[in-house]
Amino acid sequence: MNEVTKYHAGMRSVALQHEPPDEDQRVSLRLGWKALEALLAAKGDDPVPRITYLDGVLELTAKLHESISRGINLLLFVWAEENQIDLEPTGSWTLKNRLKAAGAEPDECWVVGDRPNATRPDLALEVIHTHGDLDKLEVYRRLGVREVWFWMKGALSVHVLHPRGYVRAARSSVFPALDLKQLATFVRHPSRARAPRLYRAALRRSAH
Repeated sequence: MNEVTKYHAGMRSVALQHEPPDEDQRVSLRLGWKALEALLAAKGDDPVPRITYLDGVLELTAKLHESISRGINLLLFVWAEENQIDLEPTGSWTLKNRLKAAGAEPDECWVVGDRPNATRPDLALEVIHTHGDLDKLEVYRRLGVREVWFWMKGALSVHVLHPRGYVRAARSSVFPALDLKQLATFVRHPSRARAPRLYRAALRRSAH
């Protein structure tokens, strides 16, 4: 069985697994970089499954509850607008570095400022329901992503890149004025349609 066939078999396996509704579904394959490139070409722009690659191991993940990552994206854009910060959402940008044997597709990622030629995002988001086998922070460290957010169990954790790796932080280094607990409150709001409008109103009240 060649790598592309294994990829499609992995996709079928992800789709057919019957797991509890709050668990991500994963398939892992061992393969080289050229095979990874072939699989990415076969995958094209299909957002599912997401890929994570580290040292010859590819993890395919069927993400559940993507409305959470979309909700965080909308709320963060509201905050950036209210604070007059240029923010470019770049979706699940496929990030890869052959020399460092690492690759990832964040659930969402963003470039800060007007930088159309940016080669990597400043901030990446992962919505975590169950942990996989790969060390995602090590993957992002090799890719040089400045900051990574994990959404898990209704809260955001922030990991800021330092010379020796990521350090968990109470506040974002990309957006130091952002109240993460307030943002998380609106991510959990029962109405996804109303949450951005209500968040904007709350930000304007706190600004006066």
